[in-house]
Amino acid sequence: MARSESLGLLLDQAQDKIALLSEDGTFTYVNAAAERILGFEPDELVGENAFEFVHPDDVDDVRGTFDRAVRKNSFAEETAAYRHRCSDGDWVWLESRMSNLTDDPLDGYVVSSRDVTDRVRAEREREETAARLEEIAAVASDVLWMFDADWSELLFVNPAYEEIFGGSIEDVRGDPDAFLDAIHPEDRPAVVDAMGCLSAGNSVEMEYRVNPEAEYKRWVWVQAEPITRDGEVVRIAGFARDITDRRRRERQLVVMDNLLRHNLRNDLNVVLGKADIIEETLPEASEHTAIIRRVGKQLLQTAEKERNVIDLLTEQPGRERIEFHGTVAESVESVREHHPDCTIEVDGLEPAVVRGRPELGLAVIELLENAVQHADGEPWVRVSLRRVGAHAELTVADDHAPIPAIEADVLTGDHDMTNVYHSSGLGFWLVYWAVELSNGHVAVHSGDDGNHITVSVPLDREP
Repeated sequence: MARSESLGLLLDQAQDKIALLSEDGTFTYVNAAAERILGFEPDELVGENAFEFVHPDDVDDVRGTFDRAVRKNSFAEETAAYRHRCSDGDWVWLESRMSNLTDDPLDGYVVSSRDVTDRVRAEREREETAARLEEIAAVASDVLWMFDADWSELLFVNPAYEEIFGGSIEDVRGDPDAFLDAIHPEDRPAVVDAMGCLSAGNSVEMEYRVNPEAEYKRWVWVQAEPITRDGEVVRIAGFARDITDRRRRERQLVVMDNLLRHNLRNDLNVVLGKADIIEETLPEASEHTAIIRRVGKQLLQTAEKERNVIDLLTEQPGRERIEFHGTVAESVESVREHHPDCTIEVDGLEPAVVRGRPELGLAVIELLENAVQHADGEPWVRVSLRRVGAHAELTVADDHAPIPAIEADVLTGDHDMTNVYHSSGLGFWLVYWAVELSNGHVAVHSGDDGNHITVSVPLDREP
């Protein structure tokens, strides 16, 4: 077998398309890989000009790359990526290495090409995804940011930083610690501690004041996560949301709450005191003074519930692990103690650990108290707790008249805010918010046999 035939057989085993081109770009040899990659038999290409198969948008660049290799006197190798036409008219991306090695045995310029269509497509998709993400980040109202693991380099931050923090992005790029200057001096130590926690691999959630231009009166809520690789923190990413308006509303709620409770308690104590005096002076008015005392005490209880609701809505303790079966058992005993004539049947309390707001205990007591207080005769309530799928389901059942639709809508979240003043009080609102802020929900079923209120709260997924 001749040496050239042996070389041809060897080249036909190669995975890459290997071709020899004359100085004007004509194929003088093509190996068998051309059929696998392009669908052309080698003989179909030999004698044809290679540039006739290159995509019109790429041909000038490819020809220029080839010409550079041809013009050099010493050995040179050039690389180009381009679209090549297939036998079916479709296009594939090739990456070709072109060399000017033209010794006698080869008699041509060597071009080795491999199919990189999948790689190019993946790169294009990544570029398009990155471009979309940058567009989203550019218009996002939250500050999106990323630092390296030791906070020595700012890797990314969107334009919202300058609006919310009042600092320059370029300043932070030049000195990553510069973003601390935008944080209220009293809050900086806590932020520095949080940075250390993140570098150590822990998540962080916090609130602090920013923007010296606004006299640090802007508040942000920050959530951040360490990004790890092989167990090591490599980057830290997070976002900051402007919560200035929320904090302002919370302060207003607290102020109004303090004024309302203080004035209401003082005035009601005066009213209740006067009722006692009237009853002592006019015993025949005892029926009326009893009504005054009952309504006054109800208003005081409403004020206390209002306090619990304000705390629930303004404080941000987050969700915690709660042994819900223990909470339910304690709530049952508390209501039994305050209402000894009430019958509360416990129809099984399955062990259930949930992740929710601590006010869930108040919600359970409120549901039990409501059932007791609205009984037509001797109060009777049945309580059960079951694990159902990924949730714990608490059911409070009674044999009373159906709960009014407007009250049931408060519990389920289907309430019409224009009708809020028609509901009987704050108790069901406390239940709704405690459950809703625990990522749970409430269902109400009422009929001739009474009411069934089911509270569903996610089970804690930690072992």
